[in-house]
Amino acid sequence: MATPDWSAIESLPRTPLRDLFAADADRLSMLSTDVAGIHFDFSKTHLDGAALDAFAALAKSADFAAKREALFAGEPVNVTEGRAAEHTAERGEGAEDSVARAAAYHGRMRGLIDAIEGEALGPIRHILHIGIGGSALGPELLIDALGREMDRYDVAIVSNIDGCALEEAIASFDPHATLIAVASKTFTTTETLLNATSALDWMREHGVEDPYGRVIALTAAPDKAIDWGVDETRILPFAESVGGRYSLWSSIGFPAAIALGWDAFEELLDGAAEMDRHFRLTDLRSNAPVLAAFADLYYTQNRGCETRGVFAYDERLRLLPSYLQQLEMESNGKSVTADGQPVGRATAPITWGGVGTDAQHAVFQLLHQGTHLIPLEFLAVIEGGDTLAEDHHRALLLNCFAQGAALMAGRANDDPARAYAGDRPSMTLLLDELDPRTLGALIAFYEHRTFVSAALLGINPFDQFGVELGKEMAKAAERGGQDFDPSTDDLIRRAFG
Repeated sequence: MATPDWSAIESLPRTPLRDLFAADADRLSMLSTDVAGIHFDFSKTHLDGAALDAFAALAKSADFAAKREALFAGEPVNVTEGRAAEHTAERGEGAEDSVARAAAYHGRMRGLIDAIEGEALGPIRHILHIGIGGSALGPELLIDALGREMDRYDVAIVSNIDGCALEEAIASFDPHATLIAVASKTFTTTETLLNATSALDWMREHGVEDPYGRVIALTAAPDKAIDWGVDETRILPFAESVGGRYSLWSSIGFPAAIALGWDAFEELLDGAAEMDRHFRLTDLRSNAPVLAAFADLYYTQNRGCETRGVFAYDERLRLLPSYLQQLEMESNGKSVTADGQPVGRATAPITWGGVGTDAQHAVFQLLHQGTHLIPLEFLAVIEGGDTLAEDHHRALLLNCFAQGAALMAGRANDDPARAYAGDRPSMTLLLDELDPRTLGALIAFYEHRTFVSAALLGINPFDQFGVELGKEMAKAAERGGQDFDPSTDDLIRRAFG
């Protein structure tokens, strides 16, 4: 694999943001775009015409266009595991056979939801969704963002193996009116199956005669789910080529589809598909995921930034930073290229963040006056989600916009403690409203942004071997076949005697 030349990116001048605006009257229009009800403003980043030229040349040398087409064509872009990455097929954009298979699986899921709503499994009021990683983070984000006023079902999502999490989730549930959705791609995930077994025990202890009759399996390994005890009619499969952190569009999204309603789930898919088409067909200079990735790579490769902050100025998006942590750091937290060679440069920055305006009274001190340069991302929604006086939402939005302006402008002061250096970058994503369509487009935007960075860095964003070693050692320790270092051995003795 040819190694792209990053020297043009590394040598880009570090012109202050205020000077970039002063030098180009068209800067805002050049670095803004609108897709699927979302306005993307990249003008407060240090991208300019020269940077876009340099990144476009880099993309060409990295054969980005071919990599993008391979993704949508269903080719084996996950080279280390020898399979495709077909999350876009779940929303109708991909290889024809894969799109048809995804539609059939969606039809199966809708049929089961119709049966549940018709009380074929009894009177269900509570959904207990058990998964971990992408099998939990995606559905939880969807329900928390879009289901604040839902009254169809009570939904609890459990991922942590800590028993306190499961006990808290089922504390208010009636076991005789509870459906358990077990989400595991391989149906071998230790944490998920242990939580599921404990949930079945809870049902038995409360007199449910056939707990397995209340279990739905969401998996790419139906045979293993059958072996575990789930009836074939209550298994919702999805393709092996759909990765865990990209799987909310598949049957992993079952709790959102049943809780929010099927129409909302379809609108979510439609919004994502709209972003898919934008990403696939739009010129790089006007392409929202591409421009965001260019900015990300500018700050890691030219400015040495090691983190990226994401701040949602909308309570309904409070789980987005956690979702992005897995998407971005599990995908691009790699140190070797797709062909196994050292990358030789920084890859994924550390993603972190919070909710405005809370974060303004905590971490923003460091962001404005600290010694670290941290690119920020602000998300806001024009139409608020509350019914209070409009003063609340107006103050929320003005705080969001003012923070970006203050970070860029700074303020001089004779008292150094009250001086702001400014020239601190941010981008702003402004949604018209938060509904299934815009949320679907937003999540797809982040998926494609992650892919662009991986493609230009030459890494594989679709494997995650880094999560396995610690889990393997924990299993070995459980069997008594693992010798650790003196510190770890001492901790185990202290905990277990």
